[in-house]
Amino acid sequence: MEKTYELAIVGAGPAGIATAVESYLQGVRDIVLLEKDTDHNSTIRKYYKENKRVDVEWKGQKVELDGNIYFIDGTKETTLDFFDEMLEKHEVELQTQVEVTSIDKQETCFEVHMAGKSIKAQNVVVTIGRMGKPNKPSYKIPSALRKKVNYTTDECSSEEKILIVGGGDSAVEYAVDLSENNDVSICYRRETFRRANPTNQKNIANAIAHREVRPILGVNIDGLDDEDGRIKVLFNEIEPEIYDRVIYAIGGTTPSAFLSSSGIEEEDGKPVHDANYETNIKGLYVAGDITQESGGSIALGLNHGYAIACHIKSC
Repeated sequence: MEKTYELAIVGAGPAGIATAVESYLQGVRDIVLLEKDTDHNSTIRKYYKENKRVDVEWKGQKVELDGNIYFIDGTKETTLDFFDEMLEKHEVELQTQVEVTSIDKQETCFEVHMAGKSIKAQNVVVTIGRMGKPNKPSYKIPSALRKKVNYTTDECSSEEKILIVGGGDSAVEYAVDLSENNDVSICYRRETFRRANPTNQKNIANAIAHREVRPILGVNIDGLDDEDGRIKVLFNEIEPEIYDRVIYAIGGTTPSAFLSSSGIEEEDGKPVHDANYETNIKGLYVAGDITQESGGSIALGLNHGYAIACHIKSC
C-alpha cells in the first residue's frame, strides 16, 4: 500500500525544521521535510554573508521561545550547525531538490504534488520563505544585462563599479562587504536606513563617512539601459550613471500563486490562518516568513512550529 506520512512539511528552513522536531517530540512519527534546494535553510546559505550575526531578537524584536528548541545568538555558520544537529537527533526524513507544485485535499488525507511524483500526508505545513522568491523591480531588465543584474552577491568579483538597490539589512550588508574591493554606491528611495538593524545602521554610516560607500538617498530608479555591455541606471531625480553591476536587495514576496493553487486564502498579501496557524483548510497549516509582515524572525518561526505541533497532537 502507498505510504501516508503523518506530517509533510514544505520548506526546510527554521520554521519547517522546528515543526518537524516539535512534532516528533509530541509523538508524531513518519515526518517528511520537502526542500526544493540542495540542503536545508537555503535562504541563510544564499543571502547571509560569512560570519553574519544571527540573533534571537531579530531587528530588536524580543520573542520568548515557547517550545523545546533552545536557540541562541550566533553566526551564519553556528546557526546552520545548530539545525544540522536538530535534524540528526530526531527521525525526520529530509528530501531535497524536490519542488512542491500544489497540495490537494482529499477525503482522508492530502496529496502533495511534486514534479514527477506525489506523496500523501495526514497533515501538511507550508513554510515557504519570502526570500525564496526575491522582489524584482517593476521595470523591465534588458535581456543583455540579466547576468549583470543580480539579487545576491554570488556573481560579484573585484574592482567593479556596483550599485546596491535597497535600504534593509541585506542591502546595507552587501554594500559594506563589497566596498572592500569595489566601487560601491547604495540607492534607497528613503533618506535614511531606518529599516536596518542598529549594527548595520552604524556600519553603513561609518562606511559613508569614510567614503567607502557612496549614498544615493531619497532617489527612485525609472529603469535600466544597455550601454555597450554596461548598465545605464536611469534615476528619476538625478542624472543617469553607468555601472558594471546592479544588485537588488528589496525583499521577497509571498508565493501567492502556489497558495492559491492549494486553496489557501489570502488577505493583505498574507495567508489567512487562525491562532494555531491552521488555514481555511483543516489540517493544512502555514508557518514562518509568509505569515509575518516583513519576515526574518527565526524565533517566531520556531514558535510557529511549536504551536502547530501542539495543535496536531491535540486533534
